[in-house]
Amino acid sequence: MYAYYTQMKEPEITSLKAWLMFFLCAVWVFTGLVGHDPWKPDEAYSFGLIYHFIQSGDWLVPTLAGEAYLDKPPLYYWTAALLAKLFAPILPLHDGARLASGFYTALTLLFAGLTGRELFGNNRGWPAAILLIGCLGMVLRAHEILTDNALLTGCAILLYGYALSLKRPYLAGMFIGLGVGIGFMSKGFIAPLLFLLISLGLMLFRHWRTRAYFSTLGIALLCAAPLLTIWPFLLYQHSPELFFDWAWTRNIGRWVEYARGDNHNNIFYYLKALPWLAWPAAPLAIWTVWEARKRVWNEPEFQLLLVSFLVMFVSLSCVADINDQNAMPMLLPIVLLATAALSTLRRGAANALDWFGMMTFAMLAIVLWSGWTGLLVSNGAWLTRRLQAMQPNFIPVFDPVAFWVAVVVTVLWVIMIWRVGRSVRRSLTNWAAGISLLWILAMTLWLPLLDADKSYRYMVVELKQALPKKYNCIADVRVGDNQRAMLQYFGDITLRQKATRVCELLLVQGDRIAKPIEDEIGWEKVWEGGRKGKENERFRLYKRVKR
Repeated sequence: MYAYYTQMKEPEITSLKAWLMFFLCAVWVFTGLVGHDPWKPDEAYSFGLIYHFIQSGDWLVPTLAGEAYLDKPPLYYWTAALLAKLFAPILPLHDGARLASGFYTALTLLFAGLTGRELFGNNRGWPAAILLIGCLGMVLRAHEILTDNALLTGCAILLYGYALSLKRPYLAGMFIGLGVGIGFMSKGFIAPLLFLLISLGLMLFRHWRTRAYFSTLGIALLCAAPLLTIWPFLLYQHSPELFFDWAWTRNIGRWVEYARGDNHNNIFYYLKALPWLAWPAAPLAIWTVWEARKRVWNEPEFQLLLVSFLVMFVSLSCVADINDQNAMPMLLPIVLLATAALSTLRRGAANALDWFGMMTFAMLAIVLWSGWTGLLVSNGAWLTRRLQAMQPNFIPVFDPVAFWVAVVVTVLWVIMIWRVGRSVRRSLTNWAAGISLLWILAMTLWLPLLDADKSYRYMVVELKQALPKKYNCIADVRVGDNQRAMLQYFGDITLRQKATRVCELLLVQGDRIAKPIEDEIGWEKVWEGGRKGKENERFRLYKRVKR
């Protein structure tokens, strides 16, 4: 089945190199998971849902700041809440919750590697994982509190099941069912839709129109059934209204409304975004398809990966939420196609990518070091002035632990790119090492500045101090989900929506010049604030004037 790739002569991955790549993946996965608050825009509301599970003990209905929030099923939130409680003695709740992303990302790398090895031979497992951590679209998102990380894991397991299906159909069906179930319980109907369309698409080819393949799909449905039905059934038993709010209003109904509407400006978003989100895997994948163009639709490994990519691309381009994190499943077939390029990639092209990566990361590392140094000593350089304008009240403090970690990692990177042996895999390893270097520098030297810029902690503390000692409730106007979640977490402040007639306090969100409320008669402003340096996001607290 895969003779063309297994017969190519390549250097074996020794135990030492395998351990080096394992260490590189582990460092990349776990760096940045702890040490900072939930960040705007995506982490804040996700952690708000997790915080509800931790505090209330109600594990059925995702709830945000006292209101049911049934955007997605709760598997990722459950995982994060359990890890937060488990590590509560040593980590803040939000750091413990973020470990869930590390857990799911590690599983994604594992199954991406297993799929690469299954499709293209024993030397393709580690390169697939290394390529995935090197993708620019993975760096930030894989370290955030996002349900998309669990969906990505489900898709990785799903693809591994398909890769196994022509050899071990029963085991493959179990993996496919598990992947569909994890994807569904993480983000809803996207994973079952991908499973349906990929399965039908593969039936267009004779390699997949076999009794073994149909057996695989039957077993997959049986294995997925519990994960597809138990939580929705319990939700329906608890409240039919909440069930229909989840299934229709926030999911299927939104897709239907989006399809019927005329606002499809972003339908080609991924055509523009994927080249950089999937860099450097994207050009390697294109090379693979071009090199194998005469047989690309005749070999099952290409059929699987191309059908999977096309299904993901079309399906995810036709849903209401089009953004970078939704593109993450598409990285899997791109990365797996790119692993096949290792056999046919010209050495000159590999060396060009290698040198481009080394020079780029060296220059960016110098910028990070010089920017941090400039802030610390306030040298008045252009970059320093821009950073100080971004956070005018930020006072940098020298952290010896962060400094020495950054120094050691920088030195190790220099040694690594100097000592890695000559091979096509060198460029991929060096690229992943460079990505890891920049990420570690950002999460050590620059973390205090980033946290001050993206956290709501200090704004909530100021608001808390401005609140009167006694009040009945706080209504809100235009306060977003992220902000409501952080108000509850950092300040134990729960806002009541549509309660301006009964509450004696009112919190309004707007920009610096916007009229804060439609009718200010009867209200007196007692506080105004926001995140430091963010004049386009202001909060105003009002107290009802007694007449």
